[in-house]
Amino acid sequence: MSGMLYIVAAPSGGGKTSLVSALLQADSGIKLSISYTTRPPRPGEEDGINYHFVDEARFHQMVQVGAFLEYAEVFGCYYGTAQAAVESQLSEEVDVILEIDWQGAQQVRRLMPECRSVFIVPPSREELERRLRGRGQDSEAVIARRTAEAVEEMSHYSEFDYLVVNDDFETALADLKAIFRSRRLEVAVQSQVLAGQLARLLE
Repeated sequence: MSGMLYIVAAPSGGGKTSLVSALLQADSGIKLSISYTTRPPRPGEEDGINYHFVDEARFHQMVQVGAFLEYAEVFGCYYGTAQAAVESQLSEEVDVILEIDWQGAQQVRRLMPECRSVFIVPPSREELERRLRGRGQDSEAVIARRTAEAVEEMSHYSEFDYLVVNDDFETALADLKAIFRSRRLEVAVQSQVLAGQLARLLE
């Protein structure tokens, strides 16, 4: 039995990274797919842990041979998800998370339509702006642009299978855990996991 591929997306300020990090710590049966990128490492980032850092020549070579499930250019740098790496993780019977945007999600659905997708939103526009402003590193013009971009991203929520509102962190985390647990309880999955037990019950 292979694992399930999950897409988790959110606008900037949605709290996706914190929620996914907490989910990974709580559930050893879930792994995060590590993306490829052409941007340079930031302080504290490690190759193979945060990203696979490659130059543009290598990245474009991977595009040409169809190595990516999805890829995109963001602020002049390229990001992509390697299909072989995802399939390898899934074959280890763990669920795999892709942290990508709605455009990447569209690409993945075309290649792996069986995947499931989750969109995370903040509780209000005011809270979204408060979170963006709370980072303390952007000007008002940048915050206004990021807010507008977030609104555009959120307009695609209906393309996803699940919608989680990140108002109270623990509640949102519980909702996210429930999404992963519900799939594992489906008859198609449980009939494989509990094959021996079910056989004895029906003797």
